[in-house]
Amino acid sequence: MNQLDFNGRHAVITGGATGLGYAIAQRLIASGGSVTLWDRDEAGAAKAASALGAKASSVAVNVASHESVQAAVKATLAHSPRIDALVNSAGITGPNTKVWEYPVDEWRQVMEVNLTGLFLCCREVVPVMREAGYGRIVNIASVAGKDGNPNASAYSASKAAVMALTKSLGKELADTGVRVNCVTPAAVKTAIFDQMSEQHIAFMLSKIPMGRFGTPEEVASLVGWLCTEECSFSTGAVFDLSGGRSTY
Repeated sequence: MNQLDFNGRHAVITGGATGLGYAIAQRLIASGGSVTLWDRDEAGAAKAASALGAKASSVAVNVASHESVQAAVKATLAHSPRIDALVNSAGITGPNTKVWEYPVDEWRQVMEVNLTGLFLCCREVVPVMREAGYGRIVNIASVAGKDGNPNASAYSASKAAVMALTKSLGKELADTGVRVNCVTPAAVKTAIFDQMSEQHIAFMLSKIPMGRFGTPEEVASLVGWLCTEECSFSTGAVFDLSGGRSTY
């Protein structure tokens, strides 16, 4: 493992109790920083923070609720004087079905969590970073947002919107010390696979030239660097982790 310099820095990681969020937390702690896990699963987040050790804490938050995100920022700043990095990792896939059969309520839920939730977290954390004159925001998008996976229209559309939001916010903050970027992984085998059909999982694997899924540690490696001070001239950018699937 290459050593990243996150010494003395503090990160908020949404969806940090499991999957990519947890792997990113591990990497940032190994790089000398501390983390606060934001997750809807209060017990799961507390258990994850305990497993990560003294440099981790947790806050229960529903990212789709403005009031909950506002409260989470206050709770985080009560035990940490700063938020140097925000990693928006919370997300859901929604059902695997055709557009014309997609349940309307489930479409809205995917958008509320994947897009509106990310927007709310950025909206409330950016002022903290601007006041400090420094910050790093990393949004977890997906190659599905570039390609538009069949039978995953809500997920694909939400991740495409995450890329656009990243570009807009990156440009808005380009004259500050805050950098905003996103990563677009191909399928990474985590608990989120439990929300997908076996047919859809097989479809995603068939699209990856390397013939395998990514690992959470591989994603955490790139996200970790994007959270560091060394990421100084990239903002509003999209970084692929697709095993050769995405080449544009």
